Amino acid sequence: MIQLIPLVVILPLLGAAGALIAGKRKRLQVGVTVTALVAVLAVSIILLIQVDAQGALVMNVGGWGAPFGIALVVDRLSALMLVVSAAVLLAVLVFSVGQGMADGDDETPVSIYHPTYMVLAAGVFNAFIAGDLFNLYVGFEILLVASYVLLTLGGTGPRIRAGVTYIVVSLVSSVLFLASIGLIYGALGTVNIAHIAMRIGEISPDVQLILHVMLLMAFGIKAAVFPLSFWLPDSYPTAPAPVTAVFAGLLTKVGVYAIIRTETVLFAGNQLRDVLLVVALLTMIVGILGAVAQADIKRLLSFTLVSHIGYMVFGIALGTAAGLGATIFYIVHHITVQTTLFLGTGLIERQGGSTSINRLGGLLKAAPVIAVLFFIPALNLGGIPPFSGFIGKLALFEAGAAEPDWLVYVLIGAGALTSLLTLYALARVWNMAFWRSQSEVEHYESSLLDQLSEAPGIQTQKRTKSSPRLMTGATASMVALTVALTIFVGPLFAIATRAGENLETPATYIEVVFPDGDPTVSSPGSPGSEGGE
Repeated sequence: MIQLIPLVVILPLLGAAGALIAGKRKRLQVGVTVTALVAVLAVSIILLIQVDAQGALVMNVGGWGAPFGIALVVDRLSALMLVVSAAVLLAVLVFSVGQGMADGDDETPVSIYHPTYMVLAAGVFNAFIAGDLFNLYVGFEILLVASYVLLTLGGTGPRIRAGVTYIVVSLVSSVLFLASIGLIYGALGTVNIAHIAMRIGEISPDVQLILHVMLLMAFGIKAAVFPLSFWLPDSYPTAPAPVTAVFAGLLTKVGVYAIIRTETVLFAGNQLRDVLLVVALLTMIVGILGAVAQADIKRLLSFTLVSHIGYMVFGIALGTAAGLGATIFYIVHHITVQTTLFLGTGLIERQGGSTSINRLGGLLKAAPVIAVLFFIPALNLGGIPPFSGFIGKLALFEAGAAEPDWLVYVLIGAGALTSLLTLYALARVWNMAFWRSQSEVEHYESSLLDQLSEAPGIQTQKRTKSSPRLMTGATASMVALTVALTIFVGPLFAIATRAGENLETPATYIEVVFPDGDPTVSSPGSPGSEGGE
C-alpha cells in the first residue's frame, strides 16, 4: 500500500509532461490531465480508507530511512486533504475545459494552462505528504512557480500587477521559510518533522520561540492570516474564473495545513496559544468588515476567504482533540464551498457581464440554474442550518466553550458575528444580482451601495455570454459535493475527529515515522516502513 503514496505526485507530473508533449492538440491534453486527476482521486480515496482503518503510512524514498532520506507520510489529515484537493482540482479542470471550448484559448490557453495546472496539483499534493520541512518547502516553491503563471494568463495589466504583488509576497514567505529550515538544521542537525519534534527540547526556549515565530510568519503569509493577508483581495480576483476558484479553495489551505503541523508536531504545547487566538480574532473581524464594504463579488468572496481562515486558526489555537477535529472538518467544508462560490461567480460574470452588484440584476429570471448554484453554497458559507458550515462552526464553538478562558469566549462571539455578517454580505449579493429586476439597475438609488468599493480598474460592462453545459455541470457537481458534506456529516466528522485525536498527541506522528525509536541508532538504507496510529 505504501507504494501508492508517491503516485499522488508522480501522476500529476506525468500528466503535465504528457500535456506539454501534446502541444495544441486540445482533446489529447484534456484527456491526459483529466485521466491523471481521476487516477490521483482514486489513489487518494484508497489511501484514506487504508489509513483510517489501519493507521498512517510512511514511505522512505529510495529505501533510505528517516531522517537520512525523504519520508512521505500519509495520516488521516493528509489523506483527507488529498481526497478533497483532488476532487476540487478535477471539478475546476472540467469547468476550465468547458470555458475553453466556449471561448477559445483567450483565458486558459491549453498549451500553457494544462501543464501548469498539473504542476500546481503536484505541488499541492507534495505539500500534504511531506514528512520533512525541505520537501514541504519544495512543494511550496512548485506552487509558487505554477501559480504565478496561472495568475498572469492573458498578460493584461491588472493580472501582471497582481502577479507581481503575489510573487513578491510569496518570495518573502519563501525566504522566511528557507531561513527557518537553515536555522533548524544548524541547531538540530535534521529537517525531518518527526525528528525535529524529538530533538526540539535540546535547544533553549528563546531559540525555540524565534524559530516558532519565523515558521508561523512564513505559513501565515501563505494562509492569509491578518495582518499578512493584505495581498490576497487584490491578487485572486484578477485571474480567470477557474484559476481564482482553485486558488481561493486550495492554496491558502496549504498554509493552514503547515500551521497545523507546526503547532501539533514541531512545537506542540500551545506555546503561542494566546497570540494565535488574537490573530484568529483579528482575521475574522478585519476580513469580514472588508467583505461587507465590497461591491465586486470576487473581492467580497476574497475578503470572506480571509475572515474564515480565522475560524481555522481559532481551532488550531485551542489545541484540543475537539478543536482540531472541528478545524479539519471546517477546512474540508471551506475548500469545497469557497471553490463552488467562485465557480458560481464565474457563471454570473458570463451571464451578467460583470461581477459588480451595482451593474447586475434580473439574473433569477434570466438564469434560474445559476441562481440556485450560487444560493446553496452562499447559505452554506453563511452558516445556515443544517448545512456543513453551521455544523463546523458549532463544533468549533463547542470545543471553545469547553475552555474556561475569556479570550476564547470573545472568539466565539466574534465567530458568531462573522457568520452573521457573511450571511448579510451574501444576501446583499443575492438581492441585488438576482432578486431585483434588470430594469431597476439603471434607476436604483442607495447611499449604502454608493459607498461600496468597486474592484480596482473596473471599466465598462463586458459582453454577456452563455454558460456551456460543461461549466454549469462542473459547478453543479461542486454544489452536490457541498450538500454531500451535510448528508454524510456523520462519517466525515468522525474521520475528522479521529484525525484531531491523533494530532493532539505528537508521539503518534513520531512513532509512525520512527517505529524503532531513536533514529540516531538507525542505519541509512533501512527499508520503507508502515506504521499504525
